[in-house]
Amino acid sequence: MSIVITGATGHLGRLVVESLLERGVPAAEITATGRAVERITDLAGRGVRVERVDLGDRAAVDTALAGAEKVLLVSGTEPERVAQHGTVVEAAVAAGVGHLVYTSAPRATTTSMLLAGAHRETEQLLAASGLTTTVLRNAWYVENYTDQVATYREHGMLGAAGDGRVSVALRAEYAEAAAAVLTGSGHAGRTYELGGPAVTLPQLAAAVSAAIGQDVAYTDVPVEQLQQVLAGAGVPAPMDAVLADVDRAIAAGELVVDPADLESLLGRPVTPLDEAVRQALGTGVRD
Repeated sequence: MSIVITGATGHLGRLVVESLLERGVPAAEITATGRAVERITDLAGRGVRVERVDLGDRAAVDTALAGAEKVLLVSGTEPERVAQHGTVVEAAVAAGVGHLVYTSAPRATTTSMLLAGAHRETEQLLAASGLTTTVLRNAWYVENYTDQVATYREHGMLGAAGDGRVSVALRAEYAEAAAAVLTGSGHAGRTYELGGPAVTLPQLAAAVSAAIGQDVAYTDVPVEQLQQVLAGAGVPAPMDAVLADVDRAIAAGELVVDPADLESLLGRPVTPLDEAVRQALGTGVRD
């Protein structure tokens, strides 16, 4: 088996490589790609094939995918990511890739959330490609919130989600699910809605408070005010509007996902919120 992981220099992609190795996939059968390959030299030292690849460079993508049986396309973050995804899809078709797995967003084809637009377009590209595919519609990472703990300590948590809920799970759990699909059977043509427990932002603030031993207050504001705060903090347009719109989507119930798909792929329950927050902050005990 030959498996190519795009975006392996990022958090999720690297964790997928780690999970594949833990599952016994020989390192020589894994290709980890990305631009900042200096971040994953340790993987090369363990026998993983590491390739510097910019997804906008068709020749580099062709080289990386040559001989690949399976490809995990980790969605990009750049404004031109749909075109980059298209490059990977076209290269996968040309290389005769047997199975392409893509990390998407919850209900990508029906949600009104602005952030899902690129995922919707990519899923359309996949559907038209003729490739055998699996779509992993990942809900939110616990780390989307815990990575901001320094700000929370100083300013508290600000949001515009009201009492809306968002399904969260550890990034490592989404990575483990992706590895399960890449190494398992019965996933061809499937779309999985993946997420953990559905919680409110005040509940997240309470879990962070308990983990760091400091009260983190949650303040709810209108979406427009949240966008202004994000812009003031240096988030460029239009990303300030896109991120503020996530909280609007949470308030509307668009980021609540049944945990059944994720738990089925994991073969166990998703980590409960309080423990997941502790693990993400490095204060929990991993099994």
